[in-house]
Order: sequence, then structure tokens, then C-alpha cells
Amino acid sequence: MPSVTEQGHGGATGGPGSGDASGPVSREPFRSRRGRVMAMVMAAVSLVLFVVLALLVSGVDEGGWVIADRLMMAVIGLGLALVLWRWAAIKAVPGDTGLMVQNLLGQRHIRWSEIRDVTFDEGDPWVSLHLTDTETVAVMAIQRADGPSSRSEAQRLAHLVAESRRA
Repeated sequence: MPSVTEQGHGGATGGPGSGDASGPVSREPFRSRRGRVMAMVMAAVSLVLFVVLALLVSGVDEGGWVIADRLMMAVIGLGLALVLWRWAAIKAVPGDTGLMVQNLLGQRHIRWSEIRDVTFDEGDPWVSLHLTDTETVAVMAIQRADGPSSRSEAQRLAHLVAESRRA
């Protein structure tokens, strides 16, 4: 059975819901916890901050900004909020045929049979899938920033890959 390999640390142990030989592995979506919360909070903060800044800067008659400047400041805040909201939407959803990976830029469905190995090397910010065609795909939904739970989530993904091979 494949396990998560981590350079210098050997195989990982699974956590709750990671599955073992006695039961099926949870097929709940993978999502970053800390990254998701931080992105949503910062999206709201940037939107409010830039809109308030656009409203509070003195007008052109006082040597300040014209309406176009104020609108641009609000648009910048909205743009930042949208990028951060996209970061919060990062996920990986296991299904019957494979794993749908939604990273910051793009979405991709990877068949279980295409996944050769799951790694989470020391210092890597997220899990990597090594595919049979030698391509490597990042799974940003499992991030090291989530602490120890990220290891158990990586192990759960490795168990899902192994379970798909047994089926």
C-alpha cells in the first residue's frame, strides 16, 4: 500500500479518518484549515480597508484624489479580495474515478490510476502527486501550515490511492 513519503522522516502514520485495513477511507473533501480562514478574513479586511481609504482621502479641492482615484482604490481592494477568496476555495475532492484538484489557478481531474505516488517532503508547503506520466501536481488543499493534521490528511490521500488500486 502506498504511503506518504517524507524525506528524512519515513512513512507517516494516519490520523482519525485516515483509514486502515479494517475500514473504508473517508472521502470528505480536502481543504486547508488555516489558509482558508486566513484568506477569508484577509479578503474581508482588504475590501473594507480599501473602500474606507477611498472614501476618507481628501477631495481634489483639498489637494487629494479625484473620483477616478477613489474608484481605482476600491477596485484594487475588490481585486485583492477576489484573489484571496479564490485562495479560500482551494480544495481536492475524491470521487469514484479520481481526485478533482482545484488549486489557485485551475482545476483538474486526475484518475486514481494516474497517481503513482503521494509525497509530502520536509519543507514542502503542500502535498505533491507524482503521476505515471512523470508529471508532478501540487495539492494545495493539504498545506503544511495546518500543522500535524496536514500529515494525517496526506496519509488519508495515500490510503485513498491505495484503496482505489485494490478495487
